[in-house]
Amino acid sequence: MKALLRITLFFVVTVLTGITVAQAQRVLKGTVYMDGKPAAGITVEAQKGGTMMTSFDGKYEVEADAKTKWIKFTFIDEKKTLDIEGKTGDVFDFAFTGEIPSGNAEEDNTGGEVNLGTAEDLIKAGNETFRTEYSLYSEFYKQKDYKSAKPHWQVLYNQFPKSSENIYIQGAKMYEDFIEKAATKEEKDKLINEYMKLYDKRIKYYGEEGYVLGRKGTAWLKYKLNTEGAEAPEGDALVQIYKSGYEWLNKSISLQGNKTEAPVLILYMQTTVALFKLGELPQEQVVKNYENTVKVSNEIIAANENADNVKTVKETVLPFTDDIFGKSGAADCDVLEKIYSSEFAANKDDIDYIKTMLRRLGKANCTESDLFAQATERLYELDPSAEAAFNMARRLIKKGDVAKAKEYYKMAMEQETDQELLASYYLQYGLVLYSESSYSEARSYARKVLDIQPNNCDANMLIGNIYVAASRSFDGKNIEKAAIFWVACDYFEKARRSEDCSIDAAQKISEYRKYFPDKEEAFMEGLQAGSSFKVGGWINETTKVRF
Repeated sequence: MKALLRITLFFVVTVLTGITVAQAQRVLKGTVYMDGKPAAGITVEAQKGGTMMTSFDGKYEVEADAKTKWIKFTFIDEKKTLDIEGKTGDVFDFAFTGEIPSGNAEEDNTGGEVNLGTAEDLIKAGNETFRTEYSLYSEFYKQKDYKSAKPHWQVLYNQFPKSSENIYIQGAKMYEDFIEKAATKEEKDKLINEYMKLYDKRIKYYGEEGYVLGRKGTAWLKYKLNTEGAEAPEGDALVQIYKSGYEWLNKSISLQGNKTEAPVLILYMQTTVALFKLGELPQEQVVKNYENTVKVSNEIIAANENADNVKTVKETVLPFTDDIFGKSGAADCDVLEKIYSSEFAANKDDIDYIKTMLRRLGKANCTESDLFAQATERLYELDPSAEAAFNMARRLIKKGDVAKAKEYYKMAMEQETDQELLASYYLQYGLVLYSESSYSEARSYARKVLDIQPNNCDANMLIGNIYVAASRSFDGKNIEKAAIFWVACDYFEKARRSEDCSIDAAQKISEYRKYFPDKEEAFMEGLQAGSSFKVGGWINETTKVRF
C-alpha cells in the first residue's frame, strides 16, 4: 500500500479530436482489436486525413481524402499500416495483434484449444496437460524462479484461462519482476504491454472490472513513469501515458464507488493535475474530479467497511487531495473562496481550522483575497504564533510591503519548532529573495529546505531556476556559462522524481537542454561526454558533461 501511495500519477475517456483536412471526401471508420478485443489507446491516422485515438470500444472515425492510400495504427511506439489503395467501402476493421473476431465468438490468440473449465473440473476430468503444466508452474513459482515458471504459466493462461484466478494474481507478480529486471527500454515496454493485457483478460473471465481497472491503472503509471534521464517520457509520450492511466482510474472509481482503494484515489488526483498542467484537461474538470474524490472519500469513511482503508483515507487521501488541488493552479481564488467562505464564518474561533484553511489558500497563492486577510488577522488575534507571523508576511508581500514582510518571515523562522512548517517558511522566503535577484542567499534557503526535506521538489526547482537566471550575469568563459544549464538540469531532474513537480520539471529540462554546450565547443576545452565538470564562482557545483 505504502509503495503505491508514493507513486509520483491518465488516459481520458473522451476521444482526441480528429485533425480535419481541407476538402476531405471520405470518412473512414472501423474497430481496432488487440487479441480479439476492442483496443483502447490506439492512435489512428489516415494518409492525407485526420488523426484520433480509440477509446474502450476500439472504434475510430477519421476524415480522409478521396486518394488516401493507407491508415496507420500506433500503440505506444509500435506502428502498423493498413493499405487501402484500390479497396472499396469506408469501413476497415483492423487487428493490431491477433485476429479480427468473427460473429459473437470469443476467440483468443492462444495457439491451442481453449478450455474454460475450473481447476477442479479439469482435475476431475483427468486433463493431463493441465495437471502437468500446473504442477510445473506451481513448483517454479514457489521457488520464485519466475523465468522457468513462465512457459508453463503461459499454457495455463492461454489454454485454461478460467481454471484459477491465481493465474492472473500470480502472473501480475511475475510480470512485475520481469519488468523491474528488464535490460532495455524496448524489453520493458513490451513486458508492460503484455502485463496490461493480463488485466484485460482477468476482467473478461473473472469480472470485477472496477477493482481490476484500478490495479491496472496503478501498475501502468508505476512502470511507465518510473524512469529517469534519457528514458524518462516527455512530450506526447508523457501525455499518452497519463491519459491511459487516467481513463482506467476514472472508470474504476465510477464502478467501485465507496469500494475504491485509497491509492487509486490518490493517483486519480495526481493524474488529473498532471493532465491539467499539460493542457489536456480544463479547469472545470479538475474541480469536478476534486469534488468527486472528496465525495467518494467521505463515502468510504461513512461506510466504515475496512478500518485500514478508512484510516488511510482520513490521514492520507483527503489531506493529499486538498494539498495537490490547492497547488494545481485549477483551484483559483474564486473557487476556494466559494468553498471556504461559509465555513470560515462558522469556524472563526477554531484555531486549527483557520490554520488549515490558510495553508490551503496559501498553497493556491490566494493571499490577496478578503477571506485570507480576515482569517490572517483573526489567527494573529487568537494565536500570535510563528505560523500567524508567516501568514502576515505573505499578506504583506501581496500588498507590496516587502521590507515589512521580511520582518515577519524572520520572526516566523525564528519561532517555529515544527520542522515541516519551517521548511515551508524557508522555501517561501527563498522565493522572495529569488524575486529580488538575491540568488546566492535564495539558494541558501532552498538548501535549508533540502536539509529538512531532502526530496522537496519545489526547493530543487528553485535552485534550478536560480541557476538559469544567474547564467545571464555569471562571470566566466562561454563554456562555463553554458555549463550552468547542466547544473540547473541536474536539479530539475531531481525535482522530476516527485509527482508534484514532474510536469514542470520535464518542461524545464526540455526547454533548457538546448542551451547545453555543443560538442565542438566542449572538444576545444578537452571535455568528453560523461566526464566531470566544475562550475566555479559562487555556484561552485560539479556536474556531468552531456550534449
